[in-house]
Amino acid sequence: MERIVSREDSIGPRNAGIDALRGLSILLVVIHHVALRIPLRETALIDFLPKRLLNALSYNGYEAVFVFFVISGFLITLHSLQRWGRLSAIDVRAFYLRRAARIVPCLLLLLVVLSVMHLIGVPNYVIDKPTQSLGGALLSALGLTLNWYEGRTGWLPGGWDVLWSLSIEEAFYLGFPLACLLLRGGRWLAVGLAVLALSLPVTRAALEGNEIWQEKAYLPGMAAIATGVLAAMAVWRWRASVREATLLCVLGATGIIAVLGWGGVLWKLFGNGTMLVLTGSAACLIMGLHWRQSRGLASAPRGTGWLRSFGRLSYEVYLTHMFVVFAVVGLFRLSGGDMRHGFWWYLPALFLCWTLGVVVARLFSEPCDRTLRRRWLPHAVVSPDVDVSAALRRSSTQG
Repeated sequence: MERIVSREDSIGPRNAGIDALRGLSILLVVIHHVALRIPLRETALIDFLPKRLLNALSYNGYEAVFVFFVISGFLITLHSLQRWGRLSAIDVRAFYLRRAARIVPCLLLLLVVLSVMHLIGVPNYVIDKPTQSLGGALLSALGLTLNWYEGRTGWLPGGWDVLWSLSIEEAFYLGFPLACLLLRGGRWLAVGLAVLALSLPVTRAALEGNEIWQEKAYLPGMAAIATGVLAAMAVWRWRASVREATLLCVLGATGIIAVLGWGGVLWKLFGNGTMLVLTGSAACLIMGLHWRQSRGLASAPRGTGWLRSFGRLSYEVYLTHMFVVFAVVGLFRLSGGDMRHGFWWYLPALFLCWTLGVVVARLFSEPCDRTLRRRWLPHAVVSPDVDVSAALRRSSTQG
């Protein structure tokens, strides 16, 4: 007996709590890029909100990307386990094509738009460093080496710069299914991932001579992704009680809040180990949220629907938000640039980023994703009823 299985059916229901965490992460990225140009601590908010809170909102975009990495590693691994039952059974071709269908259309559209804006000389979009060129930026973005390109040549304009994290993430996933097959998805894979995950402080410390490369090097980002992969392998293999799941949520949330709010203190105590606290805390929170949902409990507080919406659109918002940031900041400066009232400009910036994400998702990325999957994976949408049911049952009972 066979049935047509939609994309969501094949991987189970979305986790509202994880969507909210992803939404918070993209929100911090957007706010960070606005705050670099309209600092919140220079607005009237400083009169009645703690400076620590304003700094936490303004300057944790980089940390938010590492939370993204953990979430990405968790979700892609868990979905792979749900589709194929075990990592040693990954269909490499299907894995790559699914990633391409999701990633490539938006990436190509962004590169076309950025190239046109560079060629016609739009301010904030022109690549004008003597060590850089449009061709070099395009090749590095398509070759998943834009982070390396920036490390060698300097910062690219903001619209290009966001692609550094995509270079790390997709480079990891080029090797991930091959490693799963080679190591048979078992103990040695887990050991290798654990070594990579724990290497985060060491690899960051080893790169302290180059600020850009230290922030954007492959190994630190891949360490965060590996942490998420290990978390997915854990929830697939073991069960947790409601109390244990809730405790993990509390510990994970506490760790993330500590890094975001008291990062300066933690950096003095732990140095680069602070990033390991962040990724480990993110993994704990994600596992707790997964286990709570598998027990039929709410994984996200009420009133977070708007945040979850940001999370569901995180890829589209991440790739396109700099268009909004530059436009809003430009209008702010044309209006006279009254920094005391600069905080008001954050609201339209966030709304427009979400709106642009919705438009891109509904009119372009989602239709492209569906079309490419139907064309490239014509048999992947048809799965044996018993296989899908067994996978989802295993996920719910063991997770």
